[in-house]
Amino acid sequence: METIVEVDFEGMKPIESIRSAIDSGVERLEKRFGRITACRVTVKGPGEHHRTGGLYDIRIWLSLPDGRQVAVARTPPLDERYGDLPFALNDMFKRARRRLRDQVRQMEGLVRTHEGEPIGTVTKLDNGFGFLQTSDGREVYFNEYSVLNGAFAKLKVGTRVTFAEEVGEKGPQASTVRLLGRHGLRL
Repeated sequence: METIVEVDFEGMKPIESIRSAIDSGVERLEKRFGRITACRVTVKGPGEHHRTGGLYDIRIWLSLPDGRQVAVARTPPLDERYGDLPFALNDMFKRARRRLRDQVRQMEGLVRTHEGEPIGTVTKLDNGFGFLQTSDGREVYFNEYSVLNGAFAKLKVGTRVTFAEEVGEKGPQASTVRLLGRHGLRL
């Protein structure tokens, strides 16, 4: 790590055994996932609030290369196990490990993102067929049998639809055409 782990104790006296447990937890994270550029951990002692009295609040912030950050800052409310400081610390490092794993997967491109169906606008309608204009300006043919739920009669020029594009005999053709509602939601 490029900097020293910052540990802040709030509402309690610093405990050296907890500080060393935090250092070893950060060290394990760094061994498992690579370089962490900075880390800050806040340990807040049990408060006197009637709802959360006696529970520790631990927050972990990790800085990664390329300006990425991982924050684990939400302590489960009313979890009595957080009254035990070693348990609370261990649980928060488990959460940090899961968040860090997800962030590393995303950085390595292992997380798949699903693209939505393309959206088009009806530009021409005729007896049983029509044409859509895609967002990139291409014209795509469709027929009444490719419009789902028998909604071909509801189509008008300017209607927005989603569709799946495939190659037809004479060029691009739309299949599974679905009407979009007012706010871009499928009908």
